Amino acid sequence: MHSEPLILTFAALFGAIVGSFLNVVIFRLPQPEESIVFPASHCPKCQAGLRWYENIPLLSYIFLGGRCSHCRGRISLQYPLVEAALALLSTAIVYRFGLTVTAGGFFCFSAALLVVIFIDLRHQIIPDMISLPGIVIGFVLSFFSPLISWLDSLLGIVCGGGVLYGIALIYFFLRRQEGMGGGDIKLLAMIGAFLGWQALPFVIFASSMSGAFVGILVMVIERKEGLATRIPFGPFLSLAALLYMLFFQEINALYLSYLDGSLF
Repeated sequence: MHSEPLILTFAALFGAIVGSFLNVVIFRLPQPEESIVFPASHCPKCQAGLRWYENIPLLSYIFLGGRCSHCRGRISLQYPLVEAALALLSTAIVYRFGLTVTAGGFFCFSAALLVVIFIDLRHQIIPDMISLPGIVIGFVLSFFSPLISWLDSLLGIVCGGGVLYGIALIYFFLRRQEGMGGGDIKLLAMIGAFLGWQALPFVIFASSMSGAFVGILVMVIERKEGLATRIPFGPFLSLAALLYMLFFQEINALYLSYLDGSLF
């Protein structure tokens, strides 16, 4: 479903604005003593409050040259990356699904996954405040979505959480150490809630392959032996889920072509 250029432009602007707020969530949510509402936006280095024109998504970073106007400290590249990412995702979602309840649900889903990606990369945790409400929201939205049924969503929750929980148990019994955190398990359950159980084979396969490739690359670069290098798995699950969300028809068609032998 394609939309008018003006609608897509507004979708991109809305995504960038929400992305600016997501940066606050990403930086403050892992800190129990921090509030995502108060105080207002400020420089994390000198604590100086930001003027309105210093808080314009994407543009402020460019005009300020990536530095705080007060202390001249570097502004994290995360700010424009998150804003640009959600602007692009918002545009792609509206382009693909139109101005529908499904698009609204997938926008919330994408925003949650972006928060997960950057928090997991920085702190190697996936906050329950993201995944647990996400499971409930994804399941509720399935009653209004033409793409998946409530049963698909429910099975996605059960199978998504169950598969990774089983893998984690097997790994623990074999190596007597934790190989996958509970955050990853709840994250896959949330992915199953939004995308249905049909998405899980692709999400698990794609995230495992990409995660293994990056893990091997990091071990080679850092010259570490065995499985000592710890790579957060949440970003790989999240990126695979976003890929399936936007291209599920093409992915499923490719899979069916492989099964009936017409792919080669």
